[in-house]
Amino acid sequence: MSVLDRIGQKLLFSFDPETAHGMSIAALRCGLPVASPPSQDARLKASLCGLDFPNPLGMAAGYDKNAEVPDALLKLGFGFAEVGTITPLPQPGNPKPRIFRLTADEAVINRLGFNNEGHAAAEKRLAARKGRGGIVGVNIGANKDSADRIGDYERGVTRFARYASYLTVNISSPNTPGLRNMQAREQLGELLSRVMAARATASAQPPVFLKIAPDLVEAELEDIAAEVVEKTIDGVIVSNTTLSRTGLRSTSLASEAGGLSGKPLFERSTAVLARMRELLGPEMAIIGVGGVDSPETALEKIRAGADLVQLYTGMIYAGPALPGRIVAGMARFADRERLKSIRELRDTGCANWSRRL
Repeated sequence: MSVLDRIGQKLLFSFDPETAHGMSIAALRCGLPVASPPSQDARLKASLCGLDFPNPLGMAAGYDKNAEVPDALLKLGFGFAEVGTITPLPQPGNPKPRIFRLTADEAVINRLGFNNEGHAAAEKRLAARKGRGGIVGVNIGANKDSADRIGDYERGVTRFARYASYLTVNISSPNTPGLRNMQAREQLGELLSRVMAARATASAQPPVFLKIAPDLVEAELEDIAAEVVEKTIDGVIVSNTTLSRTGLRSTSLASEAGGLSGKPLFERSTAVLARMRELLGPEMAIIGVGGVDSPETALEKIRAGADLVQLYTGMIYAGPALPGRIVAGMARFADRERLKSIRELRDTGCANWSRRL
């Protein structure tokens, strides 16, 4: 971290995590020069699902929940940004406090519960940026008290298809009761059928990705892969936060309810990613998320089978210059290994990682 990053982190860490998050959004919204983006490198470009990514690193959903700062995130060096999770109706989420820093583990536990301003507010912002360019995905979810959760996803597709570079169906958050049950095969099949039908009649047809949990067992992964292929979903995002607390040093906070993200998630999420690559084959688009905080971890996700990678928690601990450092580090790796494209690395460690499940 630079001296400026360390000062900024110390300032933000003097506030509770949710206040600090709001301050970082405000800084980006105001256009403060929080970091310089790296230079473009043709070897890092990726073409996937009809989209041309300037580099394979993205900001994961959960940071910009209300689509307030996607363009500011792209200026930090990200090749794409994913906003949301957005639900049809505004909802406050779970009671505070609901975010906890596990500093010794470089991790975070959150139980936010899809707090967001709803479809209408996000649509207004996304409509205002239409035509600016840049790849911005929209992560859609269901309201906690919805009588028809699948209907909520259909509404998300219909509402955001015209604005989204891609859509992410998020059924893997542990913080909405019963949501992860939608990963079970029968419910998942109905959900994906209705989502794809909604896309077919929408005003545009962006790629659709499914975001899954890291806490799934082999049979569940096989069922998900089968439904993804059968329903012709465009890709999978692996993974959301984990309920596991294995090996944490921050024992005083380990018992807090919610999903764990950050460094401790890297191993499990990467193993699940590799197994999904094996199950889905070489053509399916996969985005790897979980514990990415350096060029090395980003490259390891690609070795395990990821076409693209995302981060969020890593930036909390490494500062807003992290995406630029990762992209620059990937370019240096391509130099060192004399790669024509970073894609040459994909799947080279897949078998090794899948054996760790």
